[in-house]
Amino acid sequence: MIELRTPTQIEQMRPAGRFVASVIKALSEKADVGVNLLELDELAHRMIKDAGAESCYIDYHPSFGASPFGKVLCTSVNDAVLHGLPFDYTLQDGDLLSVDFAASVDGWVADSALSVIVGTPDEKDQWLIDVTQRALDAGIDAARAGNKLGDISFAIGSVAHAEGLKVNLQFGGHGVGKTMHGEPHVPNDGRAGRGLKLRPGLVIAIEPWFLHTTDEIEFDPDGWTIRSADGSRGAHVEHTVAITDGDPIVLTARD
Repeated sequence: MIELRTPTQIEQMRPAGRFVASVIKALSEKADVGVNLLELDELAHRMIKDAGAESCYIDYHPSFGASPFGKVLCTSVNDAVLHGLPFDYTLQDGDLLSVDFAASVDGWVADSALSVIVGTPDEKDQWLIDVTQRALDAGIDAARAGNKLGDISFAIGSVAHAEGLKVNLQFGGHGVGKTMHGEPHVPNDGRAGRGLKLRPGLVIAIEPWFLHTTDEIEFDPDGWTIRSADGSRGAHVEHTVAITDGDPIVLTARD
């Protein structure tokens, strides 16, 4: 069921957005050569505890997961792009790291993701991150009352296709509110003018993710970590966005 939030409820979601943004920022600053993925998870865990927030991940167990997730954030490295289960891995120079984090504050959820290069920048990887960020920006700009859901998807996909990237439609954005994943599903490609009419009060996570040379994916044996089928690297960015009578509100903005 698609739920619309009142202006008061959207204001009540702001603390969750600010908290998630602060954790994503802290994780991106902590990520460096020699840092273990489990250290990043522990940092997020401490921040959750200190803020009196609740993890959306640790007990999460959808149909595709081999078991409850068991950690409080996703860390996807290089050819892993989504749902990376943190494990005993020490970041290396040149790794492409994507961190995805969602939490509940006072009963409201926010969800965000960011990709960074660890250590020495790589031109191709930075290009992929930049394209993915531009696709997110385009999707957010299309998230306006009176538009259709397909306008968001079309805006995202158009950026990818203009750069020669393929788009996977198995995973995309989603509704956000009292729970992390709700309706509607927000594909990262689609046709303009099609689908659900966007109305004030709709809150969605918009999350483009692209791979360098494919749109095909594989799951690790852990049942969670999603990798490119051909070993190419991926980038993933995400914001929680509220649609209003005017400009969209990026609840997880990190500025």
